[in-house]
Amino acid sequence: MRRLCLVCLLGIIVFSFPGLAQHADAGGPYKVLKTVKVGGAGNYDTAFADVDARRLYIPRTRESARISVYNLDTLELVGEIPSGNANGNIIDPKSGHGFASSKPVLMFDAKTMMPIKKIDVEGGPDAILFDPFNQHVFIFSHVAPNATVIDTKDGSVVGTIDLGGMPEQAVTDGKGHVYVDIREPMNYVAVIDAKTLANTARYDLAGKGGRCSGLAIDVKNQILFAGCRDPQTMVIMSAVDGKILETLPIGAGVDSAIFNPATMETYSAQVDGTLTIVKEKSPTSFVVEQTLQTKPSAKQMVWDRKTNRILLVGADYTQPAPAPAGAPPARPQMVPDSFSVLVVGK
Repeated sequence: MRRLCLVCLLGIIVFSFPGLAQHADAGGPYKVLKTVKVGGAGNYDTAFADVDARRLYIPRTRESARISVYNLDTLELVGEIPSGNANGNIIDPKSGHGFASSKPVLMFDAKTMMPIKKIDVEGGPDAILFDPFNQHVFIFSHVAPNATVIDTKDGSVVGTIDLGGMPEQAVTDGKGHVYVDIREPMNYVAVIDAKTLANTARYDLAGKGGRCSGLAIDVKNQILFAGCRDPQTMVIMSAVDGKILETLPIGAGVDSAIFNPATMETYSAQVDGTLTIVKEKSPTSFVVEQTLQTKPSAKQMVWDRKTNRILLVGADYTQPAPAPAGAPPARPQMVPDSFSVLVVGK
């Protein structure tokens, strides 16, 4: 459902408002340094960067379901991991094990890219998060159980969590707390105790943001940045008690957010082809530093902390023919071999 809604949103934005991304203010320190057309069949979802191993993982879905693995520096394809339609994956650098949010969940060897085993889980695996606090991977689902927790050392399921709604992006402070956007039926950020796997708090967005699908964290200052679609807002709140500190405008169709502690900036990627950069001037002062035009559909990204660059993934889509009266609108189709990686930096 998430993928279908995003494709529909993409069609509305790109084809009904073709000039939206072009009107973004490009003034600022960031720019698109290069665009690499890597091609390949299949749709795509949440990318993951193993910065130390210099690998970029991108799940390709539908036909030829797999995880494509690229050299993070050259963007050359180095291998592929067969998997069910995974929405994302993570790598635990300590155990050397990778996990894909497919059903069943795929556990693989990060070095050889060979499967280790498949792990049966309930629900519908979607978003995924690795928590180094206790070497657990969280597999999030829009249907109950909303989170399944797996030990990355041996692939055993250690528990499930009812979050009371549909989770999207999640972050960890690495100190025993996991935070996750809950999009529906209510809008809030859920707080999970990583030790007990209990949902200990719900931070109400107080009508400031809805259908939030991006979440980033400033661990040092304990600040959360929730990217929301309705309205198009970044809600900035305390990770300690959920107090809302600020709200700022972002583009349409946010789907990912990342905080850069080196520059004290939060990046928010939107399906309308914009990248919003929010500057944390102090723990109580925040401004939109830049809105950069990227590529319509480039809603997912990774941050390479070694090069201080952002890599976004996107593709071109065809304009569907008008649907007959009373029929649902046709879905845009991805142009073959148009899948691309955009490299953004200063």
